[in-house]
Amino acid sequence: MSDVKISASDVKKLRDMTGAGMMDCKKALKESNGDFDAAIEYLRLKGQKLSAKRADRDAKEGVVLAKVSDDASKGVIVRLSCETDFVAKNDDFVEFTDKIAQLALTKFPETKEELLNEDFGGITLGEKIIEQTGVIGEKVELADYERLEAPMVVSYVHMGNRAGVIVGLSKASDSYVDAGRDVAMQVAAMNPVALNEEGVPTDVIEKEIEIGMELARNEGKPEAMLEKIAKGKLNKFFKENTLLNQAFVKNNKQSIAEFLNGIDSDLTVTDFKHVKLG
Repeated sequence: MSDVKISASDVKKLRDMTGAGMMDCKKALKESNGDFDAAIEYLRLKGQKLSAKRADRDAKEGVVLAKVSDDASKGVIVRLSCETDFVAKNDDFVEFTDKIAQLALTKFPETKEELLNEDFGGITLGEKIIEQTGVIGEKVELADYERLEAPMVVSYVHMGNRAGVIVGLSKASDSYVDAGRDVAMQVAAMNPVALNEEGVPTDVIEKEIEIGMELARNEGKPEAMLEKIAKGKLNKFFKENTLLNQAFVKNNKQSIAEFLNGIDSDLTVTDFKHVKLG
């Protein structure tokens, strides 16, 4: 290790640049003879080594953040994962996640892979996340990225950054913000599988019909009637598991579609995205 003297101000400067711990910054500067570029590369390589070592670890904790553009026409959700709740609650980790969400909203890439390749202070976001693995000492990964465009997008972050929702509305007005938030909270609480019947994946429908037929068979129903009975049960599945058909949690006498129609006959949900930890 070099005998070059490293000042406290240099250590602080490197910490401000990288977010690494004070002792790690001091060691990096000593190893690099006080060269800041070399010290940053040292920390990055440390992150790469630690990232490879912890690749098989579970990263089920983390932070989920949702953001909407100033004109409310675009929204994003990101989930930055880590291994422990202690790290997830750290202000620096939350701030880092917020910067990722802001980058996603500004650049609005189509895929997570494209987001990871975006520039983040002179390196790619993917490289920055690997660097943070070295800084934090845990596996860190961008686990989810969702985006949505609509005439109006409303966001909701649930359970202390443990879940996030963005909802697209068919029309834009400041008077629809509360309704959009109510719908986003509905998504977080009731976890619908799709917007409506048309959005339910074919394999899910087939599985529900299969389950319905088996239940009817066990009840002794005639074999010729099983499929008809199962399809009848499917309507109940759609009502309970598709957003527009679900009973509104604040007033279970009306569906979400009816709730929105009561505000404006042309108001509906165009799409939604829901991301949560785990």
